[in-house]
Amino acid sequence: MDLAFTPEEQQFRAEVRAWVRAHLPAELAHKVHNALHLTRDDMQAWAKILGKKGWLGYGWPTEFGGPGWTSVQKHLFEEECALAGAPRIVPFGPVMVAPVIMAFGTPEQQQRFLPGIASGEVWWSQGYSEPGSGSDLASVKTRAERKTLPGQGEVYIVNGQKTWTTLGQYGEWIFCLVRTSTEGKPQTGISFLLIDMKSPGVTVRPIVMLDGGHEVNEVFFDNVEVPVNNLIGQENKGWTYAKHLLSHERTNIADVNRSKRELERLKKIAQLEGVYNDTRFRDEIAKLEVDVVALEMLVLRVLAAEKSGKQSLDIAGLLKIRGSEIQQRYAELMMLAAGPAALPLIREAMEAGWQGDQAVARCAPLTPTYFNLRKTTIYGGSNEVQRNIVAQFVLG
Repeated sequence: MDLAFTPEEQQFRAEVRAWVRAHLPAELAHKVHNALHLTRDDMQAWAKILGKKGWLGYGWPTEFGGPGWTSVQKHLFEEECALAGAPRIVPFGPVMVAPVIMAFGTPEQQQRFLPGIASGEVWWSQGYSEPGSGSDLASVKTRAERKTLPGQGEVYIVNGQKTWTTLGQYGEWIFCLVRTSTEGKPQTGISFLLIDMKSPGVTVRPIVMLDGGHEVNEVFFDNVEVPVNNLIGQENKGWTYAKHLLSHERTNIADVNRSKRELERLKKIAQLEGVYNDTRFRDEIAKLEVDVVALEMLVLRVLAAEKSGKQSLDIAGLLKIRGSEIQQRYAELMMLAAGPAALPLIREAMEAGWQGDQAVARCAPLTPTYFNLRKTTIYGGSNEVQRNIVAQFVLG
């Protein structure tokens, strides 16, 4: 196993670094490095910049308009974007639903949906979780009944509710798991449906969090009419497509490159607050840094196996477990470093650009970030479930 980058890969890294630094707006990098609130326009602006370059779908093969990069090149691109302070690519379109459309969609669906995702013009949302269906997605109850309507032909009539829909207030399209049959095992009656969120009967309601922020939503479907040609693949086979998508989501959650960037931010906060020289606290930082490096080595190990053509262990679940736990730990250590200064959150001051020597520690929303990251071990499949999956794979 060779974890060293080749000269060609190092050259690729240098080219990506130069391009990102030349095209990433300084105000976006400032917001990311200081954990300031990113608006829809902020996230969309970076997506469109990448889309114009052809890099928003950086994991796509060339036949679908992507750059056709190797696994190592994709990793280097993600790392350079994270370290430069680029907003994280909203994954629902380019990282999650696009691979499903490529693998299981018809040529007509690919031509219809992929260009808008690749350009960053169309905002997608995810409709998986329901009030009673989180980690147990096989129990989804949102129904899609197939009917023939006069003058419209065959449509699905969708009724039900999705919850925890991240950034769903911005969504233009949503991909949903819906129940199309109640016969047989629960997994066999699920279908994968693409729904226009401007359709009559779709209602988005905010879920306001402890810090007053609005990141997640409830989405209600009341007799929503969806054309049958918005069905991906075969009816009642959606569980297969959902598992394909979740492997991309869980790998994305690991996000070792963001952890590397936040580790440096943790060190800066500790220095500003005068606790960096505390031996015990620095020991905790060192242990976290070891785990970040270990996670990176695990990622590179997988990339090396893929590059050599060997079949690597399916470790999407393992990456999700370790990556999510690391995110929670750096948030905890930031809270400990800042102490009482972590508690105040004056959004107006932050949005007005109030900055100073102590801004990173005293102005960044450390407490809301801490609470927000408690979700990482739950969403995308809870870590308890992921451990069972890994154990079954290893032990049989």
